[in-house]
Amino acid sequence: MRRMPPVDSTIERLRDLPRSELAEEIESIVLTKFRAVLLMDESEDLPVDVSYFDLGLTSLRLTEIRQSLEQLLDLSINVSVLFNEPTIAHLVDHLTQAIQEA
Repeated sequence: MRRMPPVDSTIERLRDLPRSELAEEIESIVLTKFRAVLLMDESEDLPVDVSYFDLGLTSLRLTEIRQSLEQLLDLSINVSVLFNEPTIAHLVDHLTQAIQEA
């Protein structure tokens, strides 16, 4: 099992990135979390503009992802962000903006 870097080093590294690189890095982190919960292989395509629920995700699993991302990124994710526009692309945009503003 791959060890995740400490929260402090992850968030500090992300905050130092330009926006385009930050968005790519956040997308990679989010996709990794979603693939793990959906029991997908890294090589499997996971569309970023399809609703989580259409991908087979449940509210419970989404809550697990949210908690994991909050801990890793040291920020709070409002549940409305997850349910109002439930796509990975929207979540990545939200997280990118939140990290830049932090």
